[in-house]
Amino acid sequence: MQCCNNEDCNEKGRICIPESKAPRVVVIGGGFAGLKLVEKLKNKNVQVVLIDKNNFHQFVPLLYQVATSGIEPDNIVFPFRRILSRQSNVVFRMAEATGIDMDNNQLNTSIGSVPYDYLVLAQGSVVNFFGNKSFEWGGQGLKSITDALDIRSLVLQNLERAAVTCTTHEKSVLSTIVIVGAGPAGVEMAGAFAEFKKYIIPNDYPELLTTGMTIYLIEAGDRLLPAMPGKLSEKTLRYLNDLNVEILLNVKVKSYHGSVASLDNGQVINAANFIWTAGIKGSSVNGLPSAVYNRQNRIWVDEFNRVAQAKNIFAIGDIACMVNDKFPNGHPMVAQVAIQQGRLLAKNIVRLINNKDIESFDYHDKGTMATIGKQKAVAFIGNRSFGGRIAWVLWSAVHLMSIIGVRNKLLIAVNWFWNYLTYDKGDRVIIRKYSRKGDLKKGVNHE
Repeated sequence: MQCCNNEDCNEKGRICIPESKAPRVVVIGGGFAGLKLVEKLKNKNVQVVLIDKNNFHQFVPLLYQVATSGIEPDNIVFPFRRILSRQSNVVFRMAEATGIDMDNNQLNTSIGSVPYDYLVLAQGSVVNFFGNKSFEWGGQGLKSITDALDIRSLVLQNLERAAVTCTTHEKSVLSTIVIVGAGPAGVEMAGAFAEFKKYIIPNDYPELLTTGMTIYLIEAGDRLLPAMPGKLSEKTLRYLNDLNVEILLNVKVKSYHGSVASLDNGQVINAANFIWTAGIKGSSVNGLPSAVYNRQNRIWVDEFNRVAQAKNIFAIGDIACMVNDKFPNGHPMVAQVAIQQGRLLAKNIVRLINNKDIESFDYHDKGTMATIGKQKAVAFIGNRSFGGRIAWVLWSAVHLMSIIGVRNKLLIAVNWFWNYLTYDKGDRVIIRKYSRKGDLKKGVNHE
């Protein structure tokens, strides 16, 4: 597809996009929802413009493995231009959406504006620290490949510092990890770091054999994996206990300063590594009425994923909140919801263009699963519960099939097989130095 070669674009502050007589669908965000929508509009009588602040799609469910040195980052990121190279009706532009001009049907971005016939908001979610400045200042979330690399660098840098200090207390602080939130991300992170402690620390960091590595998993609720049946929560608890993870339930973290986490039960944990997996919220964009957002910063949509007060603007995936009898608080913010909404909306947009009736969204839950370590996982599929090796095989197969690209599937499969045989992790390298927002001075703050 050739560029528009229209000098008026720059003069009017617009993005240079090829001219087309077909209706234009502008999509913000190339996550699971946006990418599935774009994929299903292939060869349809529309021009699709995909806007994303990154030039790649990232496979979020495996971010924790990058963070714990299990796989390399390029195994789970895929360039949009390669993915979309065979879709002649798609234009990709790397930019950040800055605002919506609803009156003029125009999206404003960091590189210019683009008119639209239909606008789809699929920008996903961001870490929610619930307004706690100490968490924002000292904590590290996990929502992007950058976050995953930051966690990996943070932990490895602190282990290197722990290896050269002569103070037992400082060794302990630098090698202690606090993970807040016991959903799938927190549980999988805790299990991966527990295996790191068991199999990597003795060989790579013999200086820490006397102090070891302590891993805390803290949950404000009364059980792990609250979205799963109780017996799977109990099984997960047993798996993590076997891996010597310190689990604190019915406990909230009040604040985190320097290297000190204060809990609401009066306990204080000295830890230089503070990882937050306890909440996410919608990633908003300016221009929509404030009334369309709920308390989670998600956008209210009808049964067709249409944004309230807008006939030609839709929201799908994490950013969308569709309420019905089955889901009074909206659908869960998971990949399967995003994929199914993207698939249906593509169909509905084509039907709208052809003046046909559109279909309402009905979510088909394909189950949930989480892995805790080698041959340890839990899964709830079709009202059936699985645990142990069977769940681990299911988890591995589902995630491997979901990866984009044959090369990446092979790389991850080989990586997992090697880890299975050797109990070894990937390259434990610090690609770039990590500097936390709260690190105002060198050393560990013991106050």
